[in-house]
Amino acid sequence: MRLQTVILVMLLAFFSLDLPVASAFESLRQKAEKGDAQSQYYLAKNYMDGTGIPRDREEAARWYAAAAAQGFAPAQFALGYLYEHGEGVGRDYRRALIYYRAAAQQGHATAENNLAYMYQHGRGVQKDLAQAVQWYRRSAEHGDPVGQCNLASLNFTGEGVPRDDREAARWFKAAAEQGLAVGQDNLAFMYYTGRGVPLDYQQAAAWTRRAAEQGYAQAQTDLGYLYEQGKGVPLNYITAYTWYHLAAAGGDRRAADRMKSLSGIMTSEQVAAARVNSDHPQPTVTAQPETNSYVDHGRLPLEPRRDPPR
Repeated sequence: MRLQTVILVMLLAFFSLDLPVASAFESLRQKAEKGDAQSQYYLAKNYMDGTGIPRDREEAARWYAAAAAQGFAPAQFALGYLYEHGEGVGRDYRRALIYYRAAAQQGHATAENNLAYMYQHGRGVQKDLAQAVQWYRRSAEHGDPVGQCNLASLNFTGEGVPRDDREAARWFKAAAEQGLAVGQDNLAFMYYTGRGVPLDYQQAAAWTRRAAEQGYAQAQTDLGYLYEQGKGVPLNYITAYTWYHLAAAGGDRRAADRMKSLSGIMTSEQVAAARVNSDHPQPTVTAQPETNSYVDHGRLPLEPRRDPPR
């Protein structure tokens, strides 16, 4: 009898696991229906993510709209994102622009970045680089790493602003220190070429490694090249080939060419060892920058495209 009682208690505990979740969801819905903007936002987020309920992006858009109508900046940003990408609503760049601007005017850093992108590329509005620079700068100053990287890229290329390598390096570093892989790789490029910062191969290698260890394929190719040339790191063909192999698997087309070139001066044993290394990479845990929204920033950051360092 005692054993049966224990089993019964365990079964009851098992079947009641979802009750707190269901209860919390129902409480959230009730608050949302009473007009609480924050509850409406989180209810929409649950529908968007499928947290405890089936994913329903149309329902998510409905609740985001309810919260956005009350001026809740995170909901305005999220609704703008849905309109930009046509998720749960029809794609509408003009509406996306309206909601991004509403959130950006309240200092929402990610919305500022996305609004800048709309101006830069003429989505839903006439192309206006001056406005793009203005909003990227606001986003960067509010600490958004993608906004920082995008502002750095405009300074690097001279698009919309006078070309300024020192300013580019400063903002790439700000993004890199928050863990943004493309920012880390771009900062490495600045150190490798001595643009905006003193030429420093060791710093270039250190920042390239940080990006490569996050799985950023372009940085993996670049790190492989540094090992192939022995710049900032010990010359090591096996390690170079290993990083090229990982980069090729990650989709960087340059890596395959580098592997082919390098394999011509490696022994078959070295190539085999490198392939074993790339099949069993050392695990790394890299902290990612937090964002004040549930979604990605909406696009890949701009970046100065480049071949492996020469």
